[in-house]
Amino acid sequence: MDRLDGIEERLAHVQRAMDDLSDVVTAQRKEIDRLTRLVGLLVEREAEREAGLGDPPAANQRPPHW
Repeated sequence: MDRLDGIEERLAHVQRAMDDLSDVVTAQRKEIDRLTRLVGLLVEREAEREAGLGDPPAANQRPPHW
């Protein structure tokens, strides 16, 4: 009976580790999705800037007091 108890205990630890890893993977997937959206927005912004459609760079703008 001790052998079966040991196996059940190890199985419980493995299950807990698998659940923890699943949580980590889920959190990483959410972060990757967020970063992918952010990179997409930055790529669009840069394409607009290069095409001259966006706001002019701050160095080319007159200060508000002029």
